[in-house]
Amino acid sequence: MILDLNFQMKKFLIGIFVTAMPILGKAQDSQDKSSRDNLLNVQIDKKWLLLPVKNGEERKKMVLRDGDKQLRSFDIELTDQDPDWYAYLDVSAWRGKTLSLDVHTGTDMSRALSLIKQSDKEIDKKTLYREKNRARFHFSPKRGWNNDPNGLVYYNGEYHLFFQHNPYGTEWGNMHWGHAVSKDLVHWREIGEALYPDSYGTMFSGSAVVDKNNTSGMGDGSDPPMVLFYTAEGSWVQGLAYSTDGRKFKKAETPVVPKITDGNRDPKVIWHEPSQKWVMVLYVELEGKQHSMYFLTSSNLKDWETTDVVKGGTDSDTYLFECPEFYELQVEGKPGVKKWILTGANSEYAIGTFDGEKFTPESERLNGQHGRDFYAAQTFNNEPKGRRIEMGWWRTKTTGHGNNFNQSMSIPMEIKLLETEEGLKIARQPVEELKKLRKKHHVFENRQLRDGESFLLKKIKDDFLEIHTRFSSITSEQIIFSIKGVDVIYNVKDETLSIDGVDMHLPLTNNQLELTLYVDRTGIELFANKGVYFMPVNINVDSNNKDIGIKVKGGSLRTESEVYQLRSIWR
Repeated sequence: MILDLNFQMKKFLIGIFVTAMPILGKAQDSQDKSSRDNLLNVQIDKKWLLLPVKNGEERKKMVLRDGDKQLRSFDIELTDQDPDWYAYLDVSAWRGKTLSLDVHTGTDMSRALSLIKQSDKEIDKKTLYREKNRARFHFSPKRGWNNDPNGLVYYNGEYHLFFQHNPYGTEWGNMHWGHAVSKDLVHWREIGEALYPDSYGTMFSGSAVVDKNNTSGMGDGSDPPMVLFYTAEGSWVQGLAYSTDGRKFKKAETPVVPKITDGNRDPKVIWHEPSQKWVMVLYVELEGKQHSMYFLTSSNLKDWETTDVVKGGTDSDTYLFECPEFYELQVEGKPGVKKWILTGANSEYAIGTFDGEKFTPESERLNGQHGRDFYAAQTFNNEPKGRRIEMGWWRTKTTGHGNNFNQSMSIPMEIKLLETEEGLKIARQPVEELKKLRKKHHVFENRQLRDGESFLLKKIKDDFLEIHTRFSSITSEQIIFSIKGVDVIYNVKDETLSIDGVDMHLPLTNNQLELTLYVDRTGIELFANKGVYFMPVNINVDSNNKDIGIKVKGGSLRTESEVYQLRSIWR
């Protein structure tokens, strides 16, 4: 490893030695002092460059080059102080080369550059996934920020979760496609970035398919290719990348769909069996801030033709605004009767028919969720059991405390289409696989409570819970179900359920109320009325509060509950 920075830094660096060796480079003599202090030449001999980050510092642009060729460019809160955490920049593709690392700022960053390390190991592994605000059974990135789930697909025996990722900071920016895999939809293993920003822009949201018949010609004759579709932010073209091993991805040299309007984005691609064609649904903002979904078809995933436009809301009316999702479901209890579902990022949806080119809504503006900060949900293509499994971005409150990560995903949920008194509705239920997280089981038998009475369930030590409760014979005015300091309040007269200021109209069924709740450090996901009502509420739950109790105001009711303590998904 080369050890030569500016002369004035050498005394400072003498004696520094850590397991992940500090790396230093030789500045170019022809550059002025300001440039020399912000340029580092690095002989790459390990997998990662570790970059010191302090949350809240001014962002600086950092560029990694091989000679005159730009390899990476991103903004980072690079610090010359004691860092909150280290961001990991994968440089394994350039082992043995000498690369330059340049910080674009007028400030002297020589000390910050001296804090950069090379490592083949994760130096924070002992604390990873054990952070104060880390959810225990919701996916979150090892480091950095995440938002939308992207490219959910089952391929080569694994569920693949791609996601909008900023590897270099805990706030939005530098959009990459992060990548995690799972054998069971529950335990996730993050495996690095799948897509990096390029000359077309940063990598915005999209989807993934398995091209089983190799219609694209991108297969290698053995395994069918996995094909990713994404938006390049800024140029607003739709790009394609593919893989034959689910790990390494190669981008097509040119976009597959040109820009329609500024901001068009988030391609959702599916295979339509009856027409033997691929279908893409793409968000497009039309004149007058009119939200719309464009439908395009293709026989080879590369050449696309527009076949339909479905309009949604306008401006702040966000019906059918960004992050489209489109799939077909059988109506439960009616074999052979199927309908198509079209949704936008806020989970409002339409139910209708689709002939391979045109979507015809039959009911619209149906509310898909009633919670807070659940957004941009996507479903898995090629799910091996034929289920429709959904995950959404959950804007959890995980900033602060010097955290090295921010945000998470919802639990995975199975979606079905049910007939209700109000017509067809989608319903969500936690996937069966989550049951493997169950450990201790507590049962609280049927008990009557009268006005003013409280019932404290046994103190349960764990922070992570699955709760099933039923209230029946209800004559009370209000039910307060307190879970670790968070009150779930049901007002009987107006049939309204409230959590932390979030309200949902929830009708009783045969004078009964059945609730399923998943409780993690970062919030509560509530399911009611067979999952037709879904209410995710992001609220940091007090891990020191072990109390779970029920209180009744006015009248009486009967209650019974069972509670499972849950294991962490992080092994």
